[in-house]
Amino acid sequence: MSDKKGKSFKTGSVFNFSLLRRIFSLALPYKKQFYISAFITISVSFLGPIRPYIIQQTIDNDIANGDVKGLIKMGVLLFALLLFTAFLQLWGTFLTNYLGQSIIKDLRNKVYKFLSSRQLKFYDKTPVGTLVTRCISDIETITDVFAEGLINITGDLLQIIFVLALMFYTDWKLSLVTLSVLPFLLYAGYWFKEKVRLSFEEVRTQVAKLNTFVQEHITGMQIVQIFNREQQEYSKFKAINAEHRDANVRGVFYYSVFFPIVEIISAISTGLIVWYGAKGIIDHHTSVGIIIVFIMYITLFFRPIRQLADRFNTLQMGLVASERIFKLLDETDFDEPNGELNLTNVKGEVEFNNVWFAYVNEDYVLKDISFKVNQGKTLALVGATGAGKSSIINLLNRFYEINKGEILLDGYNIKDISNQSLRANISLVLQDVFLFNGSILDNIRLYDKTLSDEKIIETSKLLGADYFIQQLPDGYHQKVQERGATLSVGQRQLISFIRAMVNNPSILILDEATSSVDNETEEVIQKAISKMMQGRTSIVIAHRLSTIKNADEIIVMEKGQIMERGSHQDLLLQNGLYKQLYEHQFLASK
Repeated sequence: MSDKKGKSFKTGSVFNFSLLRRIFSLALPYKKQFYISAFITISVSFLGPIRPYIIQQTIDNDIANGDVKGLIKMGVLLFALLLFTAFLQLWGTFLTNYLGQSIIKDLRNKVYKFLSSRQLKFYDKTPVGTLVTRCISDIETITDVFAEGLINITGDLLQIIFVLALMFYTDWKLSLVTLSVLPFLLYAGYWFKEKVRLSFEEVRTQVAKLNTFVQEHITGMQIVQIFNREQQEYSKFKAINAEHRDANVRGVFYYSVFFPIVEIISAISTGLIVWYGAKGIIDHHTSVGIIIVFIMYITLFFRPIRQLADRFNTLQMGLVASERIFKLLDETDFDEPNGELNLTNVKGEVEFNNVWFAYVNEDYVLKDISFKVNQGKTLALVGATGAGKSSIINLLNRFYEINKGEILLDGYNIKDISNQSLRANISLVLQDVFLFNGSILDNIRLYDKTLSDEKIIETSKLLGADYFIQQLPDGYHQKVQERGATLSVGQRQLISFIRAMVNNPSILILDEATSSVDNETEEVIQKAISKMMQGRTSIVIAHRLSTIKNADEIIVMEKGQIMERGSHQDLLLQNGLYKQLYEHQFLASK
């Protein structure tokens, strides 16, 4: 894949500089914290190896010569150095984690804003669970790139360099003996890096699959239970969960092999120091202090190597996650197009001119559709499922782009109108009402601070919904739970009417708004609809033809085409498809 500047991301490379550069560009707003963190890391890397060197000098000079004052002086120096190093480590750890959390906060905002600007076609093709993984766990992984990743890797490498420099400065022969095991260590580290990288990629894939399955099945649990599919779906979940476990176990296995290998190599190196150092002491070529300091150097040398392997994999996991996120952000196929025209005083005149539309390629669901709805008039759309009625609504709101033709609002092509201006003048009430987890007021206002409680209550009274809301224990502050689970279908529908009307739209669209309610509730809703439609342009998709008798024009659709059009009486006189539908419903209601 490639970044926005066209630079390719070489998947699987440890030092994927193009990708790393893009990740660290996220830190630009926090340059001060980043530079301080880097400085602290370098300082700690330098101060760590200094302590063993001071101990060696103390042993060989002060202790060997019985210099008590010198011993006290060096002890105080070591203690002060230890406190200073601890302070730097504390401050550095805080800063790197603060930096990581700040960056993922910004990135998560960016991803969510990106998702909210996608065309609906994007969500038709992308599982919600995958997007949740990208927005939550994948982004969370990136924080470790800053908290435990490249800055700390740089610190570990510098510490290794400082240790090696002091080792060769102290005794180059003993240093060569100590490092004779290094080729085995490098090979083990390379093997570990490659194996864990693959396992991390597999883990992220399995996490996305698991999230997708859980999200989808919790949302559709009612269907699972209605069709007695609990056991079958549970078996599917167990299989996916087992794949997730196996992916993690493989990673754990590589860790369990690598760390004992490092310990064995470290022990061998220590044994070589003791063997060669003891011989040097006997031959008076070396001192006890040098042997002790080399043993300490070995600890300081191998500890960051163990950490390096872990941090390289943390970095790789962050690279895998960030590559997925940047791939998402670089997706331009579903950018929501937007015009620049902001309309004022919208009359609500809607016109479709020779509109063709297909969700996939040229498999047209709307074919040469033309009609006009004048200001304040009502258009009804009827037809069998799949006739293309809802597609017309989606196109008018510009949720999808037409293939051919044009759609006009007050004479302006909607492609030239900003989406915010277009949708601010259109209110849509769907058959399946979606309510968020929150109060009734929150669901009506949708956090629009310009809408007062008084305006909402006034609209509720106008639509006859105030009565049932006031009967609830907390009234307008009643929590409705996710998707409005604590309310009836009719109550949810009335709340959606208030939500649609409180902004006083120029155009009102009702998509099967009464098809899921009982007859008694429908009467209340029909009264509300009548009030809502007064004085504004309305487009109604209706399953029950009895609810659209008074529409100014009725369009009968079949397989994406307009088959008949006219008033209720005109269509009955035509003795065509509309009459068949009407008589079928009339007889079914007897």
